[in-house]
Amino acid sequence: MGNAEKSACAASVRAAAQLIQRSGRKIICDEVTAQLAKLKCKVVPRVAALARAVDLLVVFGGDGTMLHTARQIAGSKTPMLGVNIGGLGFLTAVPSDKLADALKLVWRGEFKFESRALIKATGIGRGKKMQALALNDIVISRGAVSRLIALDVSVNGEPITRYRCDGLIVSSPTGSTAYSLAAGGAIVLPTAEVFALTPICPHALSNRSIILPLSATIRVKAVNAAAAAYLNADGQIVGELDAGDEVTIRRSHSTVRLVHLKNGSFLEALRRKLHWRGTYF
Repeated sequence: MGNAEKSACAASVRAAAQLIQRSGRKIICDEVTAQLAKLKCKVVPRVAALARAVDLLVVFGGDGTMLHTARQIAGSKTPMLGVNIGGLGFLTAVPSDKLADALKLVWRGEFKFESRALIKATGIGRGKKMQALALNDIVISRGAVSRLIALDVSVNGEPITRYRCDGLIVSSPTGSTAYSLAAGGAIVLPTAEVFALTPICPHALSNRSIILPLSATIRVKAVNAAAAAYLNADGQIVGELDAGDEVTIRRSHSTVRLVHLKNGSFLEALRRKLHWRGTYF
């Protein structure tokens, strides 16, 4: 499946289709991707149905496409192989110009699966139930008005502090290299069993990113009525919070499986994508 908003996806999808057909394997697409690349193949209506019908889901786009797809197929055991048509791309394992080499590795079985935890948020916002899944992060942030919001945060029932900030990021292990990193959070291995709790522009300089066990239950309560606060999951707005509204964030029972090719690793991706230099052994 491909991101229809990225024009470069069409050519990459067609190239992949030719390589797959030449290998004697079958292609199935969702409707949008088939129309995008003008493919004549078996078509299913939605990505969730596509994941149920195939052995490997090849996703063309950037990290945003991977996040969107992960939420759609949450709980599926079908692995995803990401082909990068975007920018930095920590979730996409294959650059588009290395697609042919990558598929050869897949055919030879030179890959491994990696299970990634999703996180979920539940709560009440403005009298309405809210629920969302995320692969990267759950964020509570201020609205368009440039005014600090106040958030009371507790972990497993024990208060941490009242943050006065532009927002709060609750990151999964996978999401440590996304918004959390930009806000000063730590980089953690995506297989680590941890949350990263990172305030955005906190008023108190003593407020720092906190690493918590992934088994923790995190509760965030909006305090001040003067400033709007929004709940976001992987960058998508879920709802708005009034003073007194509370959101609970915990690990989801659902996971997704990513494909990593031979000789690829998270640390290698860090060195390459973040342009780290120096001597290492």
